Amino acid sequence: MTVLHTARLRLEPCCPAHLSGLHEMNRDPAVMHYITGRAETLEETQAMIERVQARWAELGYSWWSFIDAASGQVVGAGCIQHLGRDRAQPLEIGWRLRQDRWGQGLASEAAQVMATFAFETLQAPLLCAVCHPDNQASAHVMKKLGMVYRGQERWYEMDTAVYEMDRAAWRARAAA
Repeated sequence: MTVLHTARLRLEPCCPAHLSGLHEMNRDPAVMHYITGRAETLEETQAMIERVQARWAELGYSWWSFIDAASGQVVGAGCIQHLGRDRAQPLEIGWRLRQDRWGQGLASEAAQVMATFAFETLQAPLLCAVCHPDNQASAHVMKKLGMVYRGQERWYEMDTAVYEMDRAAWRARAAA
């Protein structure tokens, strides 16, 4: 399983040791507002970790916990997974952060290394991202990453704004 690093974060595949930190984040209604619209229970967080560990074992990618390099605390989570969790769909990048870490550039920092993993390690031809149409903060991270708006589509039982970037655009941006 792949561990990724940024200047301020260590991205570790989600595991039972992260349960407390992940649940602390996922039970915050503000964090989950645009994702599910409700706080997550401890049992739901445990089940998520089990699903994610199975995907890591099967696919070699899934959700990472974002660990603050200075404190060792879980401050967020992010993924490379198939859009709609359907292998026929392109890869999707996603993230969430603890509310006390919003606005510090951590989502963009993590998104950079996850996108690099998708394009360079997994050789993904295309990377998508979705967010609730009102989630301007997440859309900002997508644009900052170099993604372009594709349109509104229905994913995860809600209407979403969809952004995408292909490998050629990623490489051109990295070379610039």
